[in-house]
Amino acid sequence: MNKLSLRDIKKEATANALAEAAFELALDKGLDGFVVEDIVQRAGYSRRTFANHFSCKEEAVAAAAVIFKDAPDEEELVNELAETASMVDILHQLMRMQFTVEQIKTMRKLVKLSVQFPTLEPYILTIFHQFQRKAQHILSRCSRGRHSEMYTHLLAGAMYGAALPLLNSDLPILFQGEPDVDMPGAMTFEQYLDEMFKHLSNGF
Repeated sequence: MNKLSLRDIKKEATANALAEAAFELALDKGLDGFVVEDIVQRAGYSRRTFANHFSCKEEAVAAAAVIFKDAPDEEELVNELAETASMVDILHQLMRMQFTVEQIKTMRKLVKLSVQFPTLEPYILTIFHQFQRKAQHILSRCSRGRHSEMYTHLLAGAMYGAALPLLNSDLPILFQGEPDVDMPGAMTFEQYLDEMFKHLSNGF
């Protein structure tokens, strides 16, 4: 896969700046407390530029979940994953690359916002499905014909289904730097990932 061109890099940086501005405004004012004009003013772009990237403010807010800083591209990911590793091990490594603690915290904030502002939910689900499709595609490439497309689809779906409690705050999970005063006996993020992939490896 070719590296991004300078034009693509600038386009991605513009989209990220607009998404960050929209996300900050949503946290500060709630989804009903600002309009697109506020986003472009904060980010320093025009309304026309916004329209080139997003259809509405909800889509821009949700896009904050896919801002990657210094993330490897797909080719680097595939090359880093060992040929002899199992699909579950590859998926484990991939999830650690895709979901940093900061990114999960951002997605949890988005999910919390969507409870108050339901119009945000479809855009968050779209972002989540993008992660899943990306993981399935990379799994398929790493498989090199050893497994069927159905297998890689099912495996990616199982992992992302298991990741939902991280985003919904359904389980007591602590992230680095968080006190455990309000969640005695809670698992750390790393412990949760290890437990999740142990079940995926061994069956339920």
